[in-house]
Amino acid sequence: MRFEYDVIVIGAGHAGCEAAVASARMGMSTLLITKDMNRIAQMSCNPAIGGIAKGQIVREIDALGGMTGIIADRTAIQFRMLNRSKGPAVWSPRVQSDRTRFIDEWRRTLDSVDNLFIFQDTVSELSIEEGSDRNDGDAEYRVTGVKTALGFSFKAKNVILTAGTFLNGLMHFGPTKISGGRISEDASLGITEQLQNLGMTVGRMKTGTPARIDGRTIDFSLAEEQRGDDFPEKDFHKFSFLPGEGRVLGSRSCWIVHTNPECHRILNDNLADSPLYNGDIQSIGPRYCPSIETKIVTFSDKESHQLFLEPEGETTEEYYINGFSSSLPWKVQVEALQKVPALRDVHFYRPGYAIEYDFFDPRQLRHDLQTRLVDGLYFAGQVNGTTGYEEAAAQGLMAGINAALRTKGEPELVLRRDQAYIGVLIDDLITKGVDEPYRMFTSRAEYRILLRQDDADMRLTETGYRIGLASQDRYDAMVSKRKQRDRLIAFCERKLVKASPELNGRLEKIGTTPLTASVRIIDLLKRPHLDFKILRDLIPALAAEINTIEEARREEIVEAAEILVKYGGYIARERELADKQTRLEYVLIPESMNFSELNALSTEARQKLSKHKPRNIGEASRIPGVSPSDINVLLLLLHR
Repeated sequence: MRFEYDVIVIGAGHAGCEAAVASARMGMSTLLITKDMNRIAQMSCNPAIGGIAKGQIVREIDALGGMTGIIADRTAIQFRMLNRSKGPAVWSPRVQSDRTRFIDEWRRTLDSVDNLFIFQDTVSELSIEEGSDRNDGDAEYRVTGVKTALGFSFKAKNVILTAGTFLNGLMHFGPTKISGGRISEDASLGITEQLQNLGMTVGRMKTGTPARIDGRTIDFSLAEEQRGDDFPEKDFHKFSFLPGEGRVLGSRSCWIVHTNPECHRILNDNLADSPLYNGDIQSIGPRYCPSIETKIVTFSDKESHQLFLEPEGETTEEYYINGFSSSLPWKVQVEALQKVPALRDVHFYRPGYAIEYDFFDPRQLRHDLQTRLVDGLYFAGQVNGTTGYEEAAAQGLMAGINAALRTKGEPELVLRRDQAYIGVLIDDLITKGVDEPYRMFTSRAEYRILLRQDDADMRLTETGYRIGLASQDRYDAMVSKRKQRDRLIAFCERKLVKASPELNGRLEKIGTTPLTASVRIIDLLKRPHLDFKILRDLIPALAAEINTIEEARREEIVEAAEILVKYGGYIARERELADKQTRLEYVLIPESMNFSELNALSTEARQKLSKHKPRNIGEASRIPGVSPSDINVLLLLLHR
């Protein structure tokens, strides 16, 4: 057994798994330490991957060479593309997953990766020494390894902390409090206090999860069925850009029910027993995933709230009640749910509960997710104040990549805000911090039309390939897709369609203006009522051209081409705006600049800039409290 590694990852949740695989595949000897090898990549909350903006993140993870998208595809039981009624900038893929198969598939993946070793134990202490390897003088300490509860000591120059909700985790089941990171698992003690003693800022956050119920006690005749998207197998929409990674979907549906005034009355009458309202919980909860108690108080005028009954897998009767997160006593949860007609005979597998846990102010990190205080120590996931599997996996991937690059002595990888949602996520955390659990939305990105889910491979696969993470097969698939897409667009630009009575008659039926002269196919495609699906039925030459595209990826490539044609003007305009902003990222701020002495800056700007130590003007411009006039002062001082 070896005791020295290049990278050690603490925690095998979604962040830890991505970090470990990225590090190992980039050639680093990597140790992944977890409390329970049977709960690797556990879906602690709902059994789903993706959603609004989250789906874009998963496709970016996949494009770079990560695994979350592939594993979501292999374990999917339902697929939906959200926001189809809106523009492609906000289309977001989402799958229901088989929770047990998801864990098994991650475990199989981890076991198959060279250079990656797993150890079941609890890290009780980080090995940290004074001094730093950095030239910027930022860090005061450096990490040298970890110590575990069983007495093992492992050495490494890079340690990635992905402890999720386990740091001093405390679960609330009504008045009952149990120490733990999630149900039936102990909390992680000691690391918070160690880092706090070194000078790190720590806070507390809260999250929660609903009860799990027996599907045999649900009256589905009183619920509304929500089926997945109905795609033929060859058109199967999936997360991974790699051909052949999807599976034929199962037939499990989700179901919709609603709370009612009787249900709300029971909840209201027992608010005094809710830790959220009796003072037991003081920490900050997620705004966009509130408990049922919070919903009935905040939206007291509403007589009902929507609940989604989500199956936990293909072969289980366990269902997740999305929308009914609660920390109330279990008896109150049961009594309230029984007032929902479809759930009048409901049986609990386990009740819902709230959990409080420690997090670290993410403004204490650099953009590579390495802490400013401790050289070689990286944070990823909920320890940075985020919420969600996808946000955690993205941070884990980037921490694993950067730990590997640091070991190799190569420059860090930092994704820009116009390059990836992952770049938006990390930049938001580092420059703005968090005052509640951070969740990604499309509205957080200034350049949404540049960050579409359909072209994440075009944006990021070349980068993943360059750093040694994305495989040759993945890179070749991206290049092939781009060539076929561009060839189809070029065909549409040069191919003329002649006006004819038959064609005009069909165009009029569709509701678009008939032709008076020959036009290019691309001009027809730009019309609102026309798309490739319609045009290939009208124009045999176009159908023949489309049939030359690789069959397995035909729909994906045709859709990508159509988006570029229809939204080309918007994409070009947003690219121009992004390029102007990106120029500020190249105006570097000298490490020696003493902001506190710059009296031309506002007092708040001096304080914020001194604390954050931005590397460039772009970063400085995104720090809350630094005004445009402060940025102008900095540009003048830098002779720009």
